[in-house]
This record gives sequence, C-alpha cells and structure tokens, in this order.
Amino acid sequence: MIEFLIGVDGGGSGTRVRVAEAGGALVAEGSAGPSALLHGIGNAWNAVEQAVAGAFARAGTALPERARLAIGLGLAGVHNRQWAAQFIAANPGYAAVALETDAYTTVLGAHDGAPGAIIALGTGSVGEILCADGSRREVGGWGFPSGDEAGGAWIGLRAINHVQHVIDGRARGGAFADALIAACGGDRDGIQAWLANASQTRYAQLARIVLAHAGSNDTARDMLLEAGRQVALIAAALDNTGTLPIALCGGLGEPMRPFLPLELLERIVSPQGDSAAGALRLVRQHLADTAAAAQE
Repeated sequence: MIEFLIGVDGGGSGTRVRVAEAGGALVAEGSAGPSALLHGIGNAWNAVEQAVAGAFARAGTALPERARLAIGLGLAGVHNRQWAAQFIAANPGYAAVALETDAYTTVLGAHDGAPGAIIALGTGSVGEILCADGSRREVGGWGFPSGDEAGGAWIGLRAINHVQHVIDGRARGGAFADALIAACGGDRDGIQAWLANASQTRYAQLARIVLAHAGSNDTARDMLLEAGRQVALIAAALDNTGTLPIALCGGLGEPMRPFLPLELLERIVSPQGDSAAGALRLVRQHLADTAAAAQE
C-alpha cells in the first residue's frame, strides 16, 4: 500500500524533494547534489535517494520501505529517451515511478496544472508550454554548451571568455574581471587548470558574479541584457500569440527580471508552485491513470 508520495526536482546544480502523505498533507522537504541524467543514472538515483532520506529525517520519521512510496520526478536530461529508459529500469524498488522532464513538472507546478508557459533559468534554461487543448511543447533545453541560452552556465561561459580577453590585453579590466579571475584560479595558470576541470555547474556559479557587478560594469550588464533578449526569443517561440501567462522559474528567474525587455515583462506572472510541486501532481495523476486503467 502506498503511504507517501514524493515529488522530485532534479537538475545540474542539485536535487530537491517534497514528501506528502498519500492523502495530500505535506510531510517535509530534502535536498542533495545534482541528479541530472547527464551525470549518470546511478549518480542520479543516489542523489534522489539521499534527498528522500534527508526529508524523512527532517520530519523525524523513519525511512519507509520503498514499496510504500510512489515517486514523481522532473529531471534534467529526460529528453534523452535512452537515459530516461535506463533510469526507470534502475528503479531501486519504488512502488510507482512517474518520470518527466523538469520543464514539464515546472509548468505543472507554476500554473497549478492550468494552461500556461514557463521559462526556467537555472544552471541551464528551457521553456515549456501547456496549451488549453492539453498539448505541450518545449523550446530550448538543448544542453550546455551548445544551448541553454540565458542559463547560468551560458552566462558563466561568456564571463570566462571576458577574463581571457582581459588577461590577454584584448579588453579592459577592472573590479568585475578581478572578481572573476579570483574565482577561477587567480592567474593564467590557475585559470587554465580551472578550465580543464570546469563543469556546467562551475560555469553557472560565475553568473552570481556577473549579477553582482551588473550595476557598475557595462560588460556585465551587456551579458545579462543579451541573456534577457534570449529569454524573449524563447517566449516568442513558445507562444507567438502572446495570450498565455509566462512564469519565470529557477534560481535565476527572479534575478533576471531587470534585464528582460519591457514587452515581455507585461506577460510575466509569479509561479504558483515549483517543479517539486509539479512532480507531486505528476505522480498523483500517474496513480489515478493506473487505477483507472486497471478498472477497464
């Protein structure tokens, strides 16, 4: 018998879970390291399991057997169907698993299941729309470094490129470049070593420095204004009619507001819930659909 439902939001920077009783009452939340599928199927499940265990520990409840748990997951990398199939096949024993992209669970959470669009800005970026007829479509989400425009790693890549120009004498330095250099090794040799080991997550961490200097440095501000233009392009591709509300989500959603074109800001609404809430909605619907199919 399923006693608890778990909603998981997993990306390149970390994993968040929300646990609810089968009847709907929220129990606790937990977090762990990245669970994007590009980090490996085993690593993804390990991060999810750590976050789940942390949530029950925070609630002061013993971790139940997995057979009493149903889990809904919105994970980065699910667009790769081979990875998704491998992840489900590696289920360590949960009674039910409902897996979707983190973009889809984000749109479910942001509009409480109603039609609308989201643009999620975090380590990466992606747009998703849920239309009134139930159809859905994704824009972006191609992954770093070839895509994920306006995401933290995309911004960080431009920041480190600016550092290279400054060190070479191709661009003027200053406090902005100094802060980036200090974060990436301190000198040319240190930066080379940083680059040799830089992950998507490490690039994304540089976005915080860009945001911190945008008010005083034109180069930092230009990077974020270009990111804002990329967000507008995603929005237009999602819904060129301009009729559905758009929620900005993810860790960079709110910080990016000042850098968005004014015409886009008019369509932005606050999300009603997050991707973990959408994942809970996903697993509830999965269980309802499974029950309905069993009765046919």
